[in-house]
Amino acid sequence: MPYVQIGRNRVNYGLRGEDGRDVIVFVNGLTQTTSLWVNYQEWLAQQGYRVLAYDSLGQGMSSKPVLGIRLEDHADVLVKLLDSLKIDSCFIAGISFGGVVAQHVAINHPERVRALIPMSTFSEMPTQLEMFGTAFHSAITQAGFPLIQSLLMPMNFSSGWLSMARNSLPESMRRGYAINDPYAIQNLMESYVNFRPFTEDLRKIKCPTLILNGEYDFLTPRICHEILRLNIPNSRLMVIQQAYHAFTLEYPEVTMRVIEAFVRSVRENTWQGDQSVWVASDNPQSEILATRFVGDHLRSVFIPRQQQEIDEWRMSLAGAAPAATKAAPRKASPAKKAAPAKTATDKSAPAKPVKSATDKEPAAKAAARPATPGKTQSANRKKVNVNGN
Repeated sequence: MPYVQIGRNRVNYGLRGEDGRDVIVFVNGLTQTTSLWVNYQEWLAQQGYRVLAYDSLGQGMSSKPVLGIRLEDHADVLVKLLDSLKIDSCFIAGISFGGVVAQHVAINHPERVRALIPMSTFSEMPTQLEMFGTAFHSAITQAGFPLIQSLLMPMNFSSGWLSMARNSLPESMRRGYAINDPYAIQNLMESYVNFRPFTEDLRKIKCPTLILNGEYDFLTPRICHEILRLNIPNSRLMVIQQAYHAFTLEYPEVTMRVIEAFVRSVRENTWQGDQSVWVASDNPQSEILATRFVGDHLRSVFIPRQQQEIDEWRMSLAGAAPAATKAAPRKASPAKKAAPAKTATDKSAPAKPVKSATDKEPAAKAAARPATPGKTQSANRKKVNVNGN
């Protein structure tokens, strides 16, 4: 693969598609390499795009500096790579670690980014994610890179995908050991040691932004992406069904379809960045790209947004009088009437941003605060059998 010399470092890259076309750039996650984007490059090149993938410093075939690389430095390296390849502006998609890099490029070099696709990523670390990072760093320093791979694999993929790929996983993981230097990956992880939340800078991102989040991603859960949605004005959030953290690998056809459709909507000036929430179709051949999310998208259970007649399964508190064995349907208590759902063509009013991590209360904690008891919204649900059937 070709490479570009940037200062004392060499950056490995792959570029497919004819010169003069619109460029889509993919930025790797922490342990990824350019080889994982080959299918994306081939398919998107067939659709008329030029597609760039590269190894960040410390990854794959790029140089592996020992220490002193900040997250912001990776954004500068990407800009210098674009300069070397004479790419003035592009569409940038980054996953996980790469999503943080992509956001920094959009914040600090807005003229270079036509549109942004942050995937499985964050602008500040909820406590859970911070503790994950600390545990991973301990694992790589005390036990080595193979343990990190073994821990990340079941977190990144579904049981179905892991079962299907079980026989080929050992070979795939050995290839990862061979191409990724464990000390370089450790150094990349240490770039998070002095991580500074940048939620307050998200308002500087003016370009069209499609935020992608796996339905079951618990490494970077929904709240991380909600913070992006509420603080990037020209954005939408889309949930990839049945997906975990590494949905670009488990559901490549769906992801390619979504990315291409988004890029095309920006090119054709049909994009509407109304900060709405959508669910991607699980059929990449469907003309229906996505449907608007119904209910509270921050919950795993269905919490509707309008008051309707409901069935309730009630149980008394421990030590209190027993509840009736069967509860009759009743109407929810009167409350302020919910606003009607907006259609895709509506222009939503600007959403009030959540607090950043630099405020007294982190955005992740503020947005995840449970509702006051007794004020849960409700809708039609099936009766629940006490036996669980």
